[in-house]
Amino acid sequence: MLPFITFEGIEGSGKTTQIQQLVRQLRHQGYQVRQTREPGGCRIADQIRSILLHPDNTALVSRAELLLYAAARAQHVEEIVQPALSAGEIVLCDRFTDATLAYQGDGRGLDRNLITQLNQLAAGNCRPNLTLLFDLPVAVGLGRARQREVDQQDSSEGRFERETLEFHERIKAGYLALAAAEPERFQVINADQTPEQISRQITAIVDNFLQVKTGAA
Repeated sequence: MLPFITFEGIEGSGKTTQIQQLVRQLRHQGYQVRQTREPGGCRIADQIRSILLHPDNTALVSRAELLLYAAARAQHVEEIVQPALSAGEIVLCDRFTDATLAYQGDGRGLDRNLITQLNQLAAGNCRPNLTLLFDLPVAVGLGRARQREVDQQDSSEGRFERETLEFHERIKAGYLALAAAEPERFQVINADQTPEQISRQITAIVDNFLQVKTGAA
């Protein structure tokens, strides 16, 4: 089975741009690739995404937020991720279970054991083989994310961009703690570089990983 690779990081860290670039590279190399995201990735999960990310939903309580993420993930894994992996595709996913630990655990302060149980319930045995963590200063990431809203004239997914700097600092610290706890799975990317520099770093990491994973020369 080919690998499940996840991209993690704070708002504005450049994950989406780099996923798209990696998809093109891997397809050029002859791999079958499925690009997806969380929350979302399929029709039902995308409907849940619209609730979770819309800035009008400021009344959404943390427990409800957590449960909605779990519901979206259960649908996404069953409908998209697991079938793609079983069909021999490389799956590249913009955020997965680590995001819930960082955002709802470190960010919101919810019980990590409960989050782990919900992640297990929603994802089952579907677990990333490689996680690329995009790390950069919080103020830089939030600045990028907010400017993107202006450039695209679209704030429909900006609920988290309106959280405090301290909230996002807790998330960043949470992500780095996760990476330190699982160095065999995580690769931390300095996201405060040019897109071209980041892409070269990712290409080297993923090419080496696939050589090991597939036994290629």
